[in-house]
Amino acid sequence: MLAIIALALVPIYFVLLLGYRAGKRGIVNNAHVGELNTVVMTYALPASLFAATAATPRTTLIAQWPLLVILGGAMMLVFPAWYLLQRRVFGRSASEATLQSLSASLPNYAAAGLPIITALLGPDHTVPVAVAIASGSLLPSPIALAMLELDAAKKGTANAGHHLAGFARAIGHAMLKPIVFAPIAGTVVSMLGWTLPSIVIVSLREIGQVGGGLALFVTGLILSAQPFKLTWNTTLGAVTVTVLQPLLAYGIGTAIGAPPDILKISVLMAALPSGFFGILFGVNYGIKSQETGSIVIASTLASAVTLACAIAWLYGGAAA
Repeated sequence: MLAIIALALVPIYFVLLLGYRAGKRGIVNNAHVGELNTVVMTYALPASLFAATAATPRTTLIAQWPLLVILGGAMMLVFPAWYLLQRRVFGRSASEATLQSLSASLPNYAAAGLPIITALLGPDHTVPVAVAIASGSLLPSPIALAMLELDAAKKGTANAGHHLAGFARAIGHAMLKPIVFAPIAGTVVSMLGWTLPSIVIVSLREIGQVGGGLALFVTGLILSAQPFKLTWNTTLGAVTVTVLQPLLAYGIGTAIGAPPDILKISVLMAALPSGFFGILFGVNYGIKSQETGSIVIASTLASAVTLACAIAWLYGGAAA
């Protein structure tokens, strides 16, 4: 079991550390990561998400509906709760609260989920990871993007975004982002029963296969430029990500009677550390959030322990 846990976790922290060290030592300029961020968010990850969802048979995708309900429910409970906490209690700006909420609610499905599931269950279990990624891309990501767009519009135009039409425009703009549009398009292709030519899938995977590793590297690179500050808010964020959200997932899965295998994968996916979207979205909108970066760092460090415990709890009996 220790070997399985190490195989699942060590590669993630290795690549993160590579990016962090490259930034700290000045090997890669951690103050200007816009180009690398564009590669990740506009090309690599969207290609990977589209290929994964589009190539999934419709019946297989439909069978994963409990996973979508569990992860979607957990994320959409945490996101508004964290946003209200930051706005009402801590008095954060709308953009700052949005970035923190995304980091607190959206686990690192894209970069951390695939290697962990592959190490535990084998390479033929990628569909749940694709569904998990799609759930994050379809639920909190476009909402966060719309809220950032809306806040940016308010700052740029006196009357912009003060009514429902403004938010609708922001949602529409967010849905056109490649990172959001790609898994939606892939899901539509799968549900319609279309089969894409093999050359298309292979071509997309060629660029998509760098997405997870590069995303981890860029995350480490960005984090190297941000001072880490352990506050009560950061600590609460790390606990929310690594402990509360997996428990929420377990509760939702138990309530809907999810099959045991899906329940296990759901809890494991929910236990992943904070995703990098909050950081990368901040880069896209020129927002530097030390608290968001600190939550990602704290949850990433804490998850080295909590993920190991989750894997031992969920899969220890099977391994034995």
